[in-house]
Formats: sequence, C-alpha cells, structure tokens
Amino acid sequence: MPRQSRPLSASLPSPVKAHRQTSKYAAKRDAIVEAAVRLFNQRGLKGVSLAEVAHSVGLVTNSVTYYFKKKEDLAAACYLRAIEAVEALFIAASREATPAARLQRCVTLYFNLLKDIESGQRPPLVVFDDIRALSDSGTQMVFDAYTNMFRRARPLLQTDERTPIERRAANARTHLFLSLIFWVPAWIYRYETEDYDRVAARINDILARGLPASHAPWPALSVPLAAPAASTTEISREAFLRAATDLINEQGYRGASVEMISARLNVTKGSFYHHNENKDDLVVECFERTFAVIRQAQNAAAAVGNSGWARLCAAVSTLIQHQMSADGPLLRTSALHAVPEPTRIQMVIRMNRLSDRFASFIVDGIADGSIRPVDPFIAGQLVNPMINGAAELHRWVPGITADAVTDLYVRPLLEGLAAPTR
Repeated sequence: MPRQSRPLSASLPSPVKAHRQTSKYAAKRDAIVEAAVRLFNQRGLKGVSLAEVAHSVGLVTNSVTYYFKKKEDLAAACYLRAIEAVEALFIAASREATPAARLQRCVTLYFNLLKDIESGQRPPLVVFDDIRALSDSGTQMVFDAYTNMFRRARPLLQTDERTPIERRAANARTHLFLSLIFWVPAWIYRYETEDYDRVAARINDILARGLPASHAPWPALSVPLAAPAASTTEISREAFLRAATDLINEQGYRGASVEMISARLNVTKGSFYHHNENKDDLVVECFERTFAVIRQAQNAAAAVGNSGWARLCAAVSTLIQHQMSADGPLLRTSALHAVPEPTRIQMVIRMNRLSDRFASFIVDGIADGSIRPVDPFIAGQLVNPMINGAAELHRWVPGITADAVTDLYVRPLLEGLAAPTR
C-alpha cells in the first residue's frame, strides 16, 4: 500500500512553535549583545574579538556569526540598543509642560535607568566612548541614530519657548548635556544605588541654577599656557604626542595602532620605533602631557584669581580654549577604560586628583561667597566632561572659534543651562 503523503499544512511550523523559535532566537541574540556590551565596556571596541564574545556565552564563533556576521554588526547592535534606551528617556521628558521640568525629568529618568542597570533589573548599556571607532560602512545607521537622538535632546534645553535658542547655541548646549550624562557611569560607582536620586537632584540643581552666587559676575579671565618645547629633530616629540592623542580620541586605546600613528605623521613604522620604544609608553606619555596641561592651567588660575569662582572660570576657560587651538586636543579621559589595568589604575588616580582640584576651587568659592552652596564633588565631575567634549564641539557647531566657545559652551554649564544665551 503506498504511503500516504502528509498534507502541506502539517509540515509547516505551528504559530506556537514559530513563536518559541522566534523567542529562543531573540533570547540568544540578546544574550550575545549583553555579553558584548560588558566586554566592550571593559576593553574597548577594538580590544574584543568575536571569538571572545562567543566564548563568554558558551558558543563557538560560527554560532555567533549566525546572529552577527561581523564584529562591527554586533557593535552596531550594542550602540543601537543604547541609543534607543536613551532616546526613550528624551521622548518621555519632552512631555513635561515647561523647559525646566523637561530637563529635570530627563536627568531623573536617566538616573533611574542607571539604578535599574546597577540592580540587575535591566541589562547594561554600552558606553559611547568608542563610537568613533566604528569603521564598517554598515555602521552609518549608528551615526544616523545618534544624530536623531541628538535632535531629540535639543528641544529639552530650550530655556524660553517664546524665544528659541539660536541653532549654534542649541547644538553646543546639547553636545554639552550629552557629554555630561554619558560621563556619569565613569564616577557614579562612588555612590550607593540608594543615593542615585540625591545625586540626580544635585545635578539638576547645578544645571538649572549654575554655580555662582547671585552677585558674582562672569570673570573675563584666562591664563596663558607655556608653549611646547622647541624640537631639534625632524619630527618633534610634541607632534608624536598630538598624533597619538588624536587617534586615541578617535579610535580608542587599542584602535590607535602604530601604523595609523605613523601614517598620520607621514613617517614609516621604523621611524616610529626610532622615536618611541613602544605604543604603550607613548600612550602613557600622552596622558602625562594631558595631566601637565591641566595642572598648569589650574596652577596659573590659582595664582591670578581673586575668588574661587574666578579661579574656576579661568582654569576651565583656558583648558577649553586649549582644546580648540592647534596645541590641542587633550587626551579624552574615556580612553582610560581600555588601558591595561596596572597602567589604568595609576592614570585614574592621577586624573581623580586633578578633578578634585576643580572641586577645591568650588569649595574656595563657597567659603568666600562667590559660589553658592553646591556639592563640590558632583560639580567637579561635571567640569571634566565639558573639557573633554570641547575637542568634538566642531562636529556639532562647525566653525566655532575659541572666542565664541566661552559664551556658547562654557557659561551654560557654569552659570546654568536655564540661564539665557549670551
């Protein structure tokens, strides 16, 4: 008797089975993304291989390529998930009735997100430090998504709905605001999760009202920095440090290869090693150069300012203008997260000391009455990302000059994002 064939419908997966397969696929994909986020945050985008991600979730590399063909595709998924999460906060905050309420709601929601991540209620989000290191052509969607997120944030910083902020000022403030909140994970570990609400409230207070006491005018004060030492060789030491700093800021610590640094200076790889023992030593020297510039600006400001407010403004304005000059940029402190651990620990200690010096200026200002009572540590941690972010300000405000950067970028933080534009 011939075997009866099964009807076609019987060979098709049932809706329940299809749902289970889809759910299983999504769960495994999410697990891979979550594992990649943790590794990228620890070592940087260029310091992680697809094989290492696969191993961390108990898979072989070929199994991961079923979900993500290339590491760049996986990295893009990590960034798109983070952008989606942050953009959702901006959308929720935009429903508030007033500009001040929208900004306050945004910061509060962001700290709620960090609290949920810390408590394990939500998976971690990739930090944006290495987003510039994305190189595959398919990652254009990440940059487009980031730009859309930027546009979502911009209306939150509109201080007066009747008088729209001029576009350059709005872009500068938005870049500043994103730099501030994306730097929070670098220092929030110092606080207990139960204190996140208090930290958010103190940040909201500073963003709304600024730092100066009501009678303290803006001190038009900056201090000169010493010029780099003259070179007696064809390629100066300063040139190597600037090239390495530029590339580390763009590509991350692991992404800035010897070949790329050499190409930036138009020298051979052999010439690089003639001037440098190895890349790691050069990177440490880049950090030393950055620390020296910050320390010099702080020392010079301490010598000329007649109040804590004046000293803070002088130091910050000087460093921002340095970032905008041919002598810049400074090495982004976000580069620290991918530096090998023994070196990273020492560099973090050094950077925290310099950050604490900004907090000391604020304490001096509170004592002499030029700065209103604020949390000096939190205020100091808001100064750091402002200085870091200045190196990328030209991307969002093309043609911005060192003369304009104070009014468009520095004063909005120090005097408050709710203050009128200058």
